[in-house]
Amino acid sequence: MPRFLSFYKSATPEGTRPSAEEEAKMGALITESMQAGVLLSAEGCLPSSFGARVRQTRGKVTVIDGPFAEAKEVVGGFAIFQAATKAEAIAFVQKFLEVAGDGECEVRQLYE
Repeated sequence: MPRFLSFYKSATPEGTRPSAEEEAKMGALITESMQAGVLLSAEGCLPSSFGARVRQTRGKVTVIDGPFAEAKEVVGGFAIFQAATKAEAIAFVQKFLEVAGDGECEVRQLYE
């Protein structure tokens, strides 16, 4: 079955922790999805202030330490999951967003 990668970009300010209720809902979704064999891996990311961006241009490497100004471009977490089709992958991500709240997910099929 094809595997997909989803990057999550939250609409809430970076570093905002979910409530205990939100964490419980997300935990239930993750447990259910892993037990069903759909979700293979999922992790949240620490705020961008702990990260760096590494870019190479014409052989020159530049490192920029976080935090990053454009919060809408900051990845808050990722998931790797299985779905039979792109439409099924999108449906899974919509279910995730119902629990996670406002934000955006980019969905990409992985090479097999």
